[in-house]
Amino acid sequence: MAVINANGIALHVEQMPARNPTDAAPPTVVFVHGMLVDSLVSYYFTLAPAFAAEGMDVIMYDLRGHGHSERVPSGYLLEDFVDDLDALLDRLEVTGPVHLVGNSYGGTIAFSYAARRPDRVASVAVIESEPATEAWSRKMAVNLRRGADEFARTDLHEQLTREHGAHVTRRVKSASRLLNSSTMARDIPASRLLEEDEIRALRCPVLAVYGSESELADQEPWLKSLLTDCRTVVVPDQEHWVLMGATDLVRDLLTGWVREHHVAGAAEVGGR
Repeated sequence: MAVINANGIALHVEQMPARNPTDAAPPTVVFVHGMLVDSLVSYYFTLAPAFAAEGMDVIMYDLRGHGHSERVPSGYLLEDFVDDLDALLDRLEVTGPVHLVGNSYGGTIAFSYAARRPDRVASVAVIESEPATEAWSRKMAVNLRRGADEFARTDLHEQLTREHGAHVTRRVKSASRLLNSSTMARDIPASRLLEEDEIRALRCPVLAVYGSESELADQEPWLKSLLTDCRTVVVPDQEHWVLMGATDLVRDLLTGWVREHHVAGAAEVGGR
């Protein structure tokens, strides 16, 4: 386990170097996980090994307050998470543009990072995610308030242990502590939002994957109407946890996506 100080906070980072790379400069893929009950472990046991086996350098990290990263009492604005990512790439001395893969809130971070640092982003792939808009902020305010109350319930912990095991209960208890001992529930809805013009200005290729039964599937036509280079995939019979429910499909979609856009980017540079 590596812990790196970036943006004044200790972040837990895991890297998987490309195995048998076919490129002199393999693509670098940065995985950004979701909020509260998620961590880099979700990628470690699903997508990351396949990307490394495909000859890609993989970076995973726990967001501030999550997993083995430092849990600070305040500083949970979206822009704090964006600053963390930027500082982490500096500390890891990543020089070329990276391919960002974001699940849920990780995708929201990826959108904001691409808007702020287009020079550092080769492509964005999001799973069940959306940019930070006014509608997103209102929804997050409600969900985080509800989560702070629900996750603290002892009867919920007992039910989760019976139905899903102690490891799920531990994640929910950890999320409860984070929500109830930090400013996260207040900070996230107060974050800097993206105007539609800023989203429209994104020029990197974007892949968006949604579950057909998820409320976020409504984002699909809206994103395509805004972005000049956007591909969307709606996975049948899946809800929010597409990453876990359709891992093989998501893996194949995303490895193909990164390989395609790494080749396209290399060709563009070579033609200049």
